[in-house]
Amino acid sequence: MIFLQLFYTFFVIGLFGFGGGYGMLSLIQGEVVHHWHWMTTAEFTNIVAVSQMTPGPIGINSATYCGYTAVHNAGMGNAMATLGSLTATFALVLPSLILMILISRMFMKYMRTPLVQSVFQGLRPAVVGLLGAATLLLMTPENFSTPQEDMWQFSVSCFLFVATFVGTKYFKINPIKMILYCGGAGWLLL
Repeated sequence: MIFLQLFYTFFVIGLFGFGGGYGMLSLIQGEVVHHWHWMTTAEFTNIVAVSQMTPGPIGINSATYCGYTAVHNAGMGNAMATLGSLTATFALVLPSLILMILISRMFMKYMRTPLVQSVFQGLRPAVVGLLGAATLLLMTPENFSTPQEDMWQFSVSCFLFVATFVGTKYFKINPIKMILYCGGAGWLLL
């Protein structure tokens, strides 16, 4: 049953996940953490971190890892968990594959029309909104603690957040390097 739920969930995410992998993160978290309760917020945050560090698109990496973790947390073994990761990954990619095959020819023909340009003009702010939602959904006590719990951990978390933002935006430091730097800083400071 979990395999059908995984397929349906990730198929819908793949169908409506405009904006690529980062845009999908809030959808994935909403489904796997809040709707189906396949994993905790902390587990999902770990998935995002690992998906960032591994090669490939973050949405596909997240789906693969979520499928594996969901089936594993359901009490099944590694072979079934691997099947869960394949199911989630295939389901996420399938809508894009189908849509691209169906619309690629028409899109090339009509991409310069005012109607198509207007649709894309409306989609761009939605994509930025999805990215913002993904950011806000990951700003949880599991990731930042609170000043009342541990002021040092809260301060380090906020510093690493700001350092990553400034480092990638203004100094153009490679995001993978920033992840490694922050992981090392967390290991040294916390």
